Amino acid sequence: VQFVESGGGLVHTGGSLRLSCAASGFTFSSYGMSWYRQAPGKERELVAGISSAGGISNYADSVKGRFTISRDNAKKSVYLQMNNLKPEDTAVYYCNGRGSSRFSSWGQGTQVTVSS
Repeated sequence: VQFVESGGGLVHTGGSLRLSCAASGFTFSSYGMSWYRQAPGKERELVAGISSAGGISNYADSVKGRFTISRDNAKKSVYLQMNNLKPEDTAVYYCNGRGSSRFSSWGQGTQVTVSS
């Protein structure tokens, strides 16, 4: 199982970024997927999740209305569109399976830094 996250960067408050995650090593279309993030000195937290077919999604309260998760099963990829970014969104972002489908291996993540 492998995850390769990309798309992070440095933006100002109110800016946007689109993260991508390419997955391999498992039957992607059979798994719900999630984005997680970990800020310095904090525990990793769930940001958003999406069902295997993409019809159901859920979000942490802190990002609801600003972030949108999507997936392309043909490309074995999951995306996170992040709008109206805030300094508290600064973290390393990771993708992995959703809930109990989470795998033990993690990618390197992609750094998102939001300046005030």
